[in-house]
Amino acid sequence: MAGLMAGFGHYTHALVRGVPASLTRAALRMQPTEVDLDMARREHEAYVELLRARLGLEVVELPADESLPDCVFVEDAAVVCGETALITRPGAESRRRETDAVKRALKDLNLNIVEMTDENATLDGGDVLFTGQEFFVGLSKRTNQRGAEILADAFKDYAVSTVPVMAGLHLKSFCSMGGPGLIIIGSSEPAQKALKIMQQMSDYRYDKLTVPDDLAANCIYMNLPNKGHVLLHCTEKEFPESVKMFEKLKDYMLIPVCNSEKVKVDGALTCCSVLINQKANI
Repeated sequence: MAGLMAGFGHYTHALVRGVPASLTRAALRMQPTEVDLDMARREHEAYVELLRARLGLEVVELPADESLPDCVFVEDAAVVCGETALITRPGAESRRRETDAVKRALKDLNLNIVEMTDENATLDGGDVLFTGQEFFVGLSKRTNQRGAEILADAFKDYAVSTVPVMAGLHLKSFCSMGGPGLIIIGSSEPAQKALKIMQQMSDYRYDKLTVPDDLAANCIYMNLPNKGHVLLHCTEKEFPESVKMFEKLKDYMLIPVCNSEKVKVDGALTCCSVLINQKANI
């Protein structure tokens, strides 16, 4: 287990995309809400700058596309693990063309590209939780069984289990990895049920960190040279009770990231980047 997990959270590159003005009008959302475009852009710039300047990742930044209001949420367009990038087939038809620019960018990073071409398959990256040892795929409004099967085919080294998503948009709307073997999970009943299913299906034992707010359970974990364990999480202003739980993670660099605008269109922290660990060319 230690061997597999040794590289968990190691990243060299992040793929991000700009925020189009059309996000405020036309982005998909579960609840009707007003979004402050300037604020959304400022938050996104801070997120990108954090990845680049503070964490030292190589950031590949794609321009926003006004005809694709949700395009800032690049996570849904691809699942990258090791040297393979699975280009997804998003569940919402209005988002399918988002994959074109993402595919080109990942190809330029010399990843092995696998495309999901089956018209019966749907998969959003927000429904894919990679634990370092296996994949859990949420079956949601956006992701179906066929999508999960194609993902399993693309990443044959890992077991893939499916989990019903009863509430929220995606599986990662209420959970994420907080480190090797640690799942951060929301405290709602649907979140706790999903965790139970994951635990039953897995051959591994996971620790869990339960936070009061489901959305606060969406965090970004990295293990970076000279920085060690890093966790990007919600701010105290957004979810004060959940932030207290993160303080239990000793020896972590805890970085609050404000996401108050994109969350209005169901965008969580993980949604806004695809993280890649590029092997050095020796």
